[in-house]
Amino acid sequence: MENQFNFNNELTGQTALVTGGTKGAGKAIAERLLAAGATVITVARNPPEEQNPDLHFISADLSTSQGTQKVVEEVIRKFGKLDILVNNLGGSETKSGGFAVLTDEDWLYSLQTNLLSPVRLDRGFLPQMIERKSGVIIHIASIQARLPLYDSTLPYAAAKAALVNYSKSLSNEVASKGIRVLTVSPGWIMTGSSARMMERIAESSNSTVEQATKSVMDALGGIPYGRPAQPVEIAELVGFLVSPRARYLTGTEFVIDGGTIPTI
Repeated sequence: MENQFNFNNELTGQTALVTGGTKGAGKAIAERLLAAGATVITVARNPPEEQNPDLHFISADLSTSQGTQKVVEEVIRKFGKLDILVNNLGGSETKSGGFAVLTDEDWLYSLQTNLLSPVRLDRGFLPQMIERKSGVIIHIASIQARLPLYDSTLPYAAAKAALVNYSKSLSNEVASKGIRVLTVSPGWIMTGSSARMMERIAESSNSTVEQATKSVMDALGGIPYGRPAQPVEIAELVGFLVSPRARYLTGTEFVIDGGTIPTI
């Protein structure tokens, strides 16, 4: 069978939603899909510091069911459909200290943000994808699903592990209906906030930013590639996965961590 792909503007006519799409990897993903010709909507609680008139922004708190319902209704009302859903929103705000310092509220916040937010958005957008027999859903998880840092991000790691399992289960259910569901699990990404953290560590430890970065990599067990990922590298993988070039890929987890995970 002959494949005829248009690598330039290959997403023309597609509508994409990127949650947490105003900074870091989410921003890079949104810009990558825009460059491929898609109409791109980003969602976050706060507007981006730098406005891009080509990106449509919706303000919503996706850790709540009301926030996710607002996004589903607004996207369908304004754009009529959604072809690509990138569930990128995630993060940890729990304190360090292990299990003993974590409250029910800490656990619930992490589960709402990292697991239930994508579950609700999937549930909201899947019916119209199934009706058209077309759609791609990407879940951005984390290598902490396999390598949890129990001292500081236990609920986050547990929620991401659940997300990986849920993603695989969902793909099995909807693959025959024309929907592809995939998971991307990054390691450490050098976002703007990560860079600022390295500067703070360097200042407090009277070391260089390079030394601070190495100390964090060592704490992760090492990154064989020698550095964290750049947001654009995550975005490039996502850009491929949502494209027609990846049309036979579904139900798979793609780890992008510079070799951090020490097993196959």
